[in-house]
Amino acid sequence: MIGLIQRVSHAQVIVSGQEVGRIDAGLLVLLGVERGDTSHEADRLLERIITYRVFADAAGKMNVSLADHGGGLLLVPQFTLAADTKRGTRPGFSTAAPPDIGEHLFNYVVERARSQLTQVNTGIFGADMQVSLCNEGPVTFWLQVEPQFSACQQIN
Repeated sequence: MIGLIQRVSHAQVIVSGQEVGRIDAGLLVLLGVERGDTSHEADRLLERIITYRVFADAAGKMNVSLADHGGGLLLVPQFTLAADTKRGTRPGFSTAAPPDIGEHLFNYVVERARSQLTQVNTGIFGADMQVSLCNEGPVTFWLQVEPQFSACQQIN
């Protein structure tokens, strides 16, 4: 499972001309689900997102996590993060989870995030979204949790 996290002063998601998610200061996370991902990878990635120290402390060092900072979390599903880009000039998507599993795990992450944080908003799985943000820093990190089991061993 992949999370592209960006520290933002604000971010929003628009679908069909309507705002569906918005945060002020916090993290915008583009979330990609890979083939073989389970709730185990989702839990581990969410833990890393919430505890990753990307906000400045009093000394100006990145030493404060989202959990400590208290900012918002905007989760946006983005299956293209799981694309295979190793060859050619067109991405392949055989490494991405099937849509039903991707949607299930995205919703699982949202539910778990809402049980731990006060401000969690989202994009809409499968929708054509316009995402806008003001990246502070800029600060952007790629977090990835590899599947614990291969697809043929998957138990979840």
